[in-house]
Amino acid sequence: MNTVSRDRIIGIDVSRDWLDIYCLPEGKRARLPNKVEGHEQVALLAREPGALVCFEATGGQEWRLWSTLDAVGITTRQLPPAQIKAFAASRGTRAKTDRIDAELIARFMAFRPDAGRVLPHEKLRRLRALTSKRGQLVETRKRLLAQIKAHGKLGSADMFDAMDTELKDLLDGQIAELEARIEQTMASDDDLAETAGILRSVPGIGPVASTMLIAEMPELGQLSGEQAAALAGLAPIAHDSGAMRGKRAIGGGRRQLRHVMFQAALVASHHNPILKTFADRLRVAGKPHKVVITAVARKLVTIANALCKSRLKWANQTA
Repeated sequence: MNTVSRDRIIGIDVSRDWLDIYCLPEGKRARLPNKVEGHEQVALLAREPGALVCFEATGGQEWRLWSTLDAVGITTRQLPPAQIKAFAASRGTRAKTDRIDAELIARFMAFRPDAGRVLPHEKLRRLRALTSKRGQLVETRKRLLAQIKAHGKLGSADMFDAMDTELKDLLDGQIAELEARIEQTMASDDDLAETAGILRSVPGIGPVASTMLIAEMPELGQLSGEQAAALAGLAPIAHDSGAMRGKRAIGGGRRQLRHVMFQAALVASHHNPILKTFADRLRVAGKPHKVVITAVARKLVTIANALCKSRLKWANQTA
């Protein structure tokens, strides 16, 4: 998240089929296909020294373009869509088209040169793809188990027993295969293996949570505790005005990571000696269960960040 200062900024709105482009300062526009030939033309457009290419996170539509530009040494930034949306609102821009979005992205980058993230290392991209696919299959299995339970209540379980058993076995096998590939990817890189060892030394952070932290937050160890909590979407957001003190809430951040950290927090609140004491203190103070688990999850992320920064494993005095 280094600050960038560029003479030329190229904002791109990425869709499945097209790349809508807006260039600062000249105001030039273009539309190119979101294909290999289009990516090569963007690289030529950004070939002059000092050019910066930026685009929103679009659920993966931008990754091929991102990889192509990074491979030829062009500086790139992936920007959070929520920040672009808020920037548009601050400018009074209510219309939304691909051309307008491309210009907003470029102007936001000029306004916030510290925003966005650089392309993660190839092994981190592979790890992220594996963890994302595992998460999809786990969610599918969860829905299947809920359906099996519903069939039982309706008395129709026998009708689908063989089919449901076969499908569950298939999902179990695919999830196990993905977990083995994730472990192999981690073990094949000394830095990833060391980071995983540091994270897994914390009671409450297991293989899934440690892998998600590495894959979804490659900045871990390079941030302050507050920044790490905010990236995970676990930082409390104030809602105050004058004498009114509104209820704090969490939001934003990296949703998949946040959900996994909630699960880790449930374990840590009972089995991590320091975080159990912390959670018990909040419960005694009358805090709701969700508030307690959110606070423990936030502590876990800040502890993980501190340990990765110091490259030390967990000790009970850490927290």
